[in-house]
Amino acid sequence: MPDPAVPPTPPVPLASLLAREDLALQQIAGPSDPDIVIHWAHTSEMADPYPYLLGGELLLTAGVHIPDAAGSGTYFDDYVSRIVAAGGAALGFGLAPVHDTVPRALVVACDAYELPLIEVPPQTTFSGVARAVWQLMAQARLAELRRVTEAQQSLASAASRPDPVPSVLRQLGQRVAGRAALYGPDGVEIASAGRPVPAHVREALAELAEVVRPSGPGTPTSATDTAAGTHLAAYALGAGQGFVLGVAAPRREPGDHTIASVAAVLLSLLTGEHQSGSGAARSSALVRLLLGAPPADVAALLGAERWLVVHARTDAQVPDAMAASALGAALGSPLVDLADDVVRVLVPAGREPAAQPGWTLGVSAAVAPSGWPSADTQAARALARARATRSALVRHGERAGLADLVSADEATAHARTLLAPIAGTPALTETLRTWLSLHGSWDRTAVAMSVHRNTVRGRVARCAALLGTDLDDPDVRMELWFALRQP
Repeated sequence: MPDPAVPPTPPVPLASLLAREDLALQQIAGPSDPDIVIHWAHTSEMADPYPYLLGGELLLTAGVHIPDAAGSGTYFDDYVSRIVAAGGAALGFGLAPVHDTVPRALVVACDAYELPLIEVPPQTTFSGVARAVWQLMAQARLAELRRVTEAQQSLASAASRPDPVPSVLRQLGQRVAGRAALYGPDGVEIASAGRPVPAHVREALAELAEVVRPSGPGTPTSATDTAAGTHLAAYALGAGQGFVLGVAAPRREPGDHTIASVAAVLLSLLTGEHQSGSGAARSSALVRLLLGAPPADVAALLGAERWLVVHARTDAQVPDAMAASALGAALGSPLVDLADDVVRVLVPAGREPAAQPGWTLGVSAAVAPSGWPSADTQAARALARARATRSALVRHGERAGLADLVSADEATAHARTLLAPIAGTPALTETLRTWLSLHGSWDRTAVAMSVHRNTVRGRVARCAALLGTDLDDPDVRMELWFALRQP
């Protein structure tokens, strides 16, 4: 019997369809195995439906194709054998308008070929049966999605435990009702969890793991097999260190591949991060920072002398950890921080950030580690300007200007004196800075600061009153802008 070319939805147990009281279906022949499933319903009145079946169908017929003398020959044997040869899962025979009862010879043939035969009463239409199949498939799909989602959450939680690798393997084994094993670069089983399996199954799984272990171009990243009725799967972990995840389970549910793939990604991170020099260096830098070392002392561990700070936001949805990591990968840096609705990425200056689909980016000037705080501020301002001007990416300019003609100490002293009346209210200084940077546009300032335009008007008017100046005067604006740009 050929394997059915199944659709991307879980199959429906035939027993579930028979349990539908609204259909009043009755099985009158063939095995009553609860494991019998159907993948779809198909109606055909062909005497030989074989060429039109993919396998796994509940074939529905009203017997229009049956000749008058069919009961005295081999017609029904030939008909049923062809359905079985095509991989049909069951046969539904509709009563009326052609036949008042199911032909006895058809019942005998279905028993002989072990094909479930379902009697469809006159009040039940074939379209109603097909609709019920799709409803059950939709329910099964929803249940499968819920199972996969719960498994993903439990695997992620296991990865955060003090013993992450054994915890992930244990959780994976529970979710697939089987056994999960991690093989090292030398092919030796490092850890395993779940239900025990016979020795020959363990050997077969270890051999399958060798199939996906990186050995050159063309090596598959995953492979499946069976051994003594046990379903086997192997996944090469993405760290590039030769680790392989093996899974042995008594059954292969549609969502099991997705669940195992999630576990493979987590194990790739767990086995790869500290196996690489860069991962160990980042870990060491973080520990030293937490223990009080200044940024300049640990920056060398990260492999770059000058850095860019990137702030990013997406208007589509609030970014999650997965989206933030993907953005960091696209920008060429694993140093990613997700805070509220803004993603911050620390990028080596040699990797020039490019616009990313779906993201709005603000990029700082290149700075040494001692300048990281000021670069963070630059990136935030650049992002605000990018959002206000609806640009995909805005960079903080490094071009020398008039401010470079004044010493830093004098510029800072002047700025503090000029802005003293509003310095105690950060909302006022930030609103004034944004409003001036956007040439006095109320609407664009409101967008950049995520406030109402009337709020912007009120704050700017308050600034004008406290400063005692005319903000419509371009000389005043220029002087204030100079002062607001000082640290």
